[in-house]
Amino acid sequence: MNLVIVESPTKARKLAGYLGKDYKIEASVGHVRDLPSKSLSIDVENNFEPQYEISDGKKTVVNTLKKLSKDADTIYLAMDPDREGEAIAWHVKYLLEEASKKKKLKFARSTFNEITKTAVMKAIDNPGKLNLALVDAQQARRVVDRLVGYKLSPVLWKKVRRGLSAGRVQSVALRLIVEREKEIAAFIPEEYWELDVALNLNKDAAQNNVFVEGKIVDQLPDDAIVARISSVAGKKFEPKTEADVKDVADFIPGAKYQIQEVERKERRRASLAPFTTSTMQQTAATRLGFTSKQTMTLAQQLYEEGLITYHRTDSVNLSQTAIDMSRSFINDKYGPQYLPKQARMFAGKTKMPKRLMKRFV
Repeated sequence: MNLVIVESPTKARKLAGYLGKDYKIEASVGHVRDLPSKSLSIDVENNFEPQYEISDGKKTVVNTLKKLSKDADTIYLAMDPDREGEAIAWHVKYLLEEASKKKKLKFARSTFNEITKTAVMKAIDNPGKLNLALVDAQQARRVVDRLVGYKLSPVLWKKVRRGLSAGRVQSVALRLIVEREKEIAAFIPEEYWELDVALNLNKDAAQNNVFVEGKIVDQLPDDAIVARISSVAGKKFEPKTEADVKDVADFIPGAKYQIQEVERKERRRASLAPFTTSTMQQTAATRLGFTSKQTMTLAQQLYEEGLITYHRTDSVNLSQTAIDMSRSFINDKYGPQYLPKQARMFAGKTKMPKRLMKRFV
């Protein structure tokens, strides 16, 4: 019997449908060890060594994993392919090895970016090793969270209000907000006017006062063309006050108009890149009004059901299975004339804008 350990019960049920009876799939239900909240739990004098203990409510899960590991030929650590998943796998491995004194357990790290049968079987057949660099990165983040939170939060309680929480992310976000507010406060508003004229096919100006202060007064004719006045008597027209537009506005109704030139341009619009974590959250917020937590919860459910690739990433890579299915659908539904010879390839990762990078270097 082989034991496959994942994070969530949903993921476990999905994998059970792909792997045969020779595999037992069990869920750790997230992290199994963490820093206890009752104290700092970090030995500052000893290279910031974290002092872990089994999390509340996870003793039953850990005991189940220990029991199953005794009879397992190979233990596959199939957590998510990110630093949190790597850390969970490392903690589970540590606890199982600690409990197995007599038998040397055999571990394998299997990762996949999509929960499809092809991807899962490939990951099981070609396992790797734990990425200790990711484990160290997760531990460093956890230690910084604890140090900043436990050391800085009491200062906020004294200086601002009790109950406030400071942290690694909140501190940076607060700085960005303060800088933005300073830019807003320093902005000097300037009055400006825009003057448009609606033209119909008779070369006469359409009815006057179609728009007044941005509000529609009368509907435009279907064949009307709206043109913005950009120059007057050969000079650039940039009105700053109502007085600047009065003479021109009085002249418009009785003027005659002529089209001097028609310029034709071809525009091509490329498809947008696949979602990354940040673009997915931005789109969900602007179009659907979702919070980040709602978006990530729904994305996690979609991922665990095998409907999307892994969502906590800056990568824009797509599942080859999804690409093949999409191309097949387009070919059958719309015809080969709408199908490019090959799928468009995108850059592997997005980068932080230089203006943000300078702030934190």
